[in-house]
Amino acid sequence: MSALAEAFEVQITGLRLEAEGVISLELQAPDRQPLPAWTAGAHIDLLLPSGLVRQYSLCGDPEDRRRLRIGVLLEANGRGGSREVHGALRLGQTLSIRGPRNAFALGAEGPYLFVAGGIGITPIMAMAREASRRGAEWTLLYGGRSRRSMAFIDELQALGGGRVEILPADEVGLLDLDAVVASAAAGKQVYSCGPAPLLDALTARFSEAGLDERLHLERFAPAAPVAGAAGDSLRVILARSGGEVEVLPGCTIMAALRAAGHAVASSCEQGVCGMCETRVLDGVPDHRDSLLTESERAKGNVMMLCVSRALTPTLTLDL
Repeated sequence: MSALAEAFEVQITGLRLEAEGVISLELQAPDRQPLPAWTAGAHIDLLLPSGLVRQYSLCGDPEDRRRLRIGVLLEANGRGGSREVHGALRLGQTLSIRGPRNAFALGAEGPYLFVAGGIGITPIMAMAREASRRGAEWTLLYGGRSRRSMAFIDELQALGGGRVEILPADEVGLLDLDAVVASAAAGKQVYSCGPAPLLDALTARFSEAGLDERLHLERFAPAAPVAGAAGDSLRVILARSGGEVEVLPGCTIMAALRAAGHAVASSCEQGVCGMCETRVLDGVPDHRDSLLTESERAKGNVMMLCVSRALTPTLTLDL
């Protein structure tokens, strides 16, 4: 059975206002030893003093093993995590984190077109840095409400020169998604992170164009309200441990496994982060996550236990 990811302590060694409503945190080991390695697109779980756990993409340099950096947007109507980060955390404070882990890795094949909306620039910035390091062809379209609200502009322009287009909506309007699709049709791999309306629009347009395989997304929230507990009862067979667990209506597979005494690694529990991804050995999953692509869903060989269920009476999992 998979174990819960182990948390470790870091210290806030940098805290900076990056844009209107956006701060960055630099995190280092208290003894300044090297931190776990990570790759562009990765994120960490931040375990806040209140007990809340929130996921934030890493926007620093993977080559720098001494520090991690995240950017946090203050969301007035959020669930409280960003308010705590902005209002309660202080320079020098010690926190616990889990990770890093990556469900949004940069593929080996370019050329790349990066499309960022708002705070979605955080994983994209690390990807642009990695693409530059590889010597790959890349461009970045960075949209936001206004320049005042868009973090890391100077850093991005220093990194990319003319390859970075800063596109504030109050100056130039919305991003040209038809041009994004045309770039994909011409051979570019598109990586995008940002608000749900942007990602939903890209998903629809790429689907219409038959270019789903060239679109790679990272969502900060589920594409639709999570309905993981709905559905008929089902029986989950655990291939490695040899047990069986009954999952009743109104209960998620993850909750049923935990109630039966099985430890299951998880983080967001909304089908976004990928931490609870599990191999399916038999049965047909009913995918309700916001992470797997349509081709990955069609294979039916993995699923997210926190929200997904089954289209068959039983599922056999590699647990």
